[in-house]
Amino acid sequence: MSKSRKLYAATAVGIALTFTAAANFADRNIAPMPVSPRVLAALPIPDPAPVADAAPLGGLVAAAHADEGGATRFGLGREALPQEVAAWNVDVTPDGTGLPEGSGDVMTGEEVFVEKCAACHGDFAEGVGNWPKLAGGDGTLANADPVKTVGSYWPYLSTVWDYVHRSMPFGNAQSLTPDEVYAITAYILYSNFLVEDDFVLSPETFAEVEMPNEGGFIVDDRPETEYPQWRTEPCMEGCKDDVEITMRATVLDVTPDDPTGDEPMTGTEAAIATEAPDAAQEAPAEDTAEATDPDPELVAAGEAVFRQCRACHQVGEGAQNRMGPHLNDILGRAVGGVEDFRYSGAMTDMGGTWDHDTLAQFLTDPRGTVPGTKMAFAGLRDPQDVEALIAYLDSVE
Repeated sequence: MSKSRKLYAATAVGIALTFTAAANFADRNIAPMPVSPRVLAALPIPDPAPVADAAPLGGLVAAAHADEGGATRFGLGREALPQEVAAWNVDVTPDGTGLPEGSGDVMTGEEVFVEKCAACHGDFAEGVGNWPKLAGGDGTLANADPVKTVGSYWPYLSTVWDYVHRSMPFGNAQSLTPDEVYAITAYILYSNFLVEDDFVLSPETFAEVEMPNEGGFIVDDRPETEYPQWRTEPCMEGCKDDVEITMRATVLDVTPDDPTGDEPMTGTEAAIATEAPDAAQEAPAEDTAEATDPDPELVAAGEAVFRQCRACHQVGEGAQNRMGPHLNDILGRAVGGVEDFRYSGAMTDMGGTWDHDTLAQFLTDPRGTVPGTKMAFAGLRDPQDVEALIAYLDSVE
C-alpha cells in the first residue's frame, strides 16, 4: 500500500473513532427531552383554578391563574421574606416610626459634622460656596429670595434624619452609623437654635423637637387651580401690545467683583473696591482730627469678613448671644466675660483680656490658641482679613 493510501486510511479510522466516542458520551450524559415539560408551581392564591391554557415560558410552562381581583398572574417567584422587606423599609415617619435604636448629643455631633460634613456645609452649617446652607434663614420665606434651611423651611425632623441617613455624606452615602446620624441631626438643630447645647437626640426625645415651619405647607392644588390656565392653545402672534423688561436675574455671587477686568480679587479687596470711597473724594490728609479714626477702607473690608462670623455671633445695637457670645466692645473685654453666656471650660480658664495681639492670634488659630474651645471655626488665613476684622469690631459701638 502506498504512503498516501495509508495516510487516508489512518485519517478515516480516526474520524470514525471520534464520532463513536461522541455518540457514547451523548448517550450517557445528555438527558432526553421529557414528554411533559415541568410546570412551575403557582403562588398560593384563594382560587387555584387555571383560567387559560398553559403558556410556554423559556422551555418551561407557567400555569396562569386568576387572583381575587380577576387579574392573571403566573406561578413565578415567591413572597418576600420579612427580613427582605425590612432591609428596604428604611423610611422614618414624622412621629418617629421607623427610627433605629441609638442616640447622639450636640457636642459629639459637632465633631462628626466638622469631619464629615463641613467640607460642603461649613463648620457652622452656613454652607460653603454653592453648597446648601443648613442653618439660618429665619423669617426669610416671604422674601423674594428666601433662604431655605433646616431651621427656616423643613417641616419635619424625620425628613432631616431620613435624608442624612440615606444620602449623606456626599459620595459616601449610607456610611454613617445610626448614632452618628442622631448626633449630626442634633448639631444641625443646635445650629438653628432649636435645641440647647446639652440636648441628646434619640427615639425617646425625637417628638420633643418642634420644627418652625411645620405648619407652613399646604395641599398641592395646582392640578385644579393652575394647570387649566397653562394647558390652553398657545398664542403665536400679536400676544402683547408692548414688551418690556420687568425684572432682572438674581445675583448668585459666582462672578468676581472686579471693576478693572483684571485678575479676580479676594473678598477683602472686593469689599474695599465696592464699598470704599474714591481717593479723590477722601478727606484731606492734613485733617489731624480724623487721623485717629479707624481706616474706613479697612473697616469696610472687615465688615465683609464678618460675614463668616454672623452664623454664631452678633455685633452692634441690639446684639445678643447666639451660638457664640456677642462681640460688642470685644477689645479690652475680659476673656469669657460676657454674662449669661455658657463658655467652655477652656475659654473660662484662659483668663486675661482681649487685646489686639491676643484677638489676632485667636482669629488666626482658635483651637491652637485655646485648646478645647467649642468654636469649630478653623481661623482666618489671610493676615489682612484678621486686621480688617479687628478694625471693624473696634469700630462698632
